[in-house]
Amino acid sequence: MKILILGGDGFCGWPTALHLSGRGHDVTIIDNLSRRHIDNELGVTSLTPIAPIDVRLDIWKRTTGRTIAALHMDVAREYDRLEATIDRLAPDAIVHFAEQRSAPYSMKHARAKRYTLENNLAATQNVLCALVETGVDAHLVHLGTMGVYGYGGGLRIPEGYLTVEVDDSAGARTQREILFPPDPGSIYHMTKTQDQLLFYFYNKNDGLRITDLHQGVVWGTQTRETRLDERLINRFDYDGDYGTVLNRFLMQAAVGHDLTVHGSGGQTRAFIHIQDTVRCIEMAIGNAPNAGERVRIYNQMTETWRVGELAKLVAGLTGARIRHMDNPRREAAENDLCVDNRCLLDLGLEPTTLRGQLLGEIIDVAQRYADRCDETRILSTSQWVRPQTPDGDRALAV
Repeated sequence: MKILILGGDGFCGWPTALHLSGRGHDVTIIDNLSRRHIDNELGVTSLTPIAPIDVRLDIWKRTTGRTIAALHMDVAREYDRLEATIDRLAPDAIVHFAEQRSAPYSMKHARAKRYTLENNLAATQNVLCALVETGVDAHLVHLGTMGVYGYGGGLRIPEGYLTVEVDDSAGARTQREILFPPDPGSIYHMTKTQDQLLFYFYNKNDGLRITDLHQGVVWGTQTRETRLDERLINRFDYDGDYGTVLNRFLMQAAVGHDLTVHGSGGQTRAFIHIQDTVRCIEMAIGNAPNAGERVRIYNQMTETWRVGELAKLVAGLTGARIRHMDNPRREAAENDLCVDNRCLLDLGLEPTTLRGQLLGEIIDVAQRYADRCDETRILSTSQWVRPQTPDGDRALAV
């Protein structure tokens, strides 16, 4: 298949590009390298050294004999180039990762909030509009988030849709299927809920074939392909803005830092290993919806854990201490999370669950590059609620 990957230089996009190329697909990456620019903005880099994109692609070709093409393009701001590229390449599938992916960063300050909203929604709108204007019948696979559902309510979360009973115009009770009511917890999550509505509209109005993957928190850093050469290594973000919770715990343990648990530790999250992420993308591509079929929504996760239990697991493996800190997020101190993920399991996903061997591999990676860690960047500084100055004025964001 001919596959276009938007955001193919990022944490999930890069290993997905390698995986699909290694499986024999014709892969082209589009990326504006924004994640690398945000590293410069924040003054912190991936714990693992990330080679320039042209070096990455050259090593992949020399290692495997496979070629991945790459275009430097801003999907959110260069609509004409994007439309022309989709028209020229006529891909069978487009994988859409081209969005700012961090909830903490999206809440960091007004500029980050505005950038996240403008970039994410414009990128999604531009892709959808380009598919309509070119008439290219590409299957769009989008990486969403479990966070669109929120983390409360005590309901079993279905795969995207909820059956409700309402009164019809004659007063009789009738059943309808609706999108599960969204409950975003950050600007980032809010953009993903808006993506859902865009997909719903373009599927209904223009018949676009779309799969939306609501993914859990990703753990791990390496896949089979990124292990082939050190210069193919994936990102390992550990800072308070981009480091996901389990990776941060493992890195903290590797450098002798306390495991920082925000709040009670009773928050429950859905998790998935990065290797399973790339497998799920491949399965979604290979099982495209038919013409006229509604948007497919899969819950892309393999297990749930309470944050505090994760910390205890890592502490037991490493001897690290656990330190509780004030929670910068506006969320319940505790929540349950019951998630239906039957669709991907039915397609053949064999979940990678938290095991000592895999955790040990991540700790080894963290220890190998521990000298690259800036411990002043470990703690989260993003606040969901803006602090007030003594006279009642809002504090200035920095």
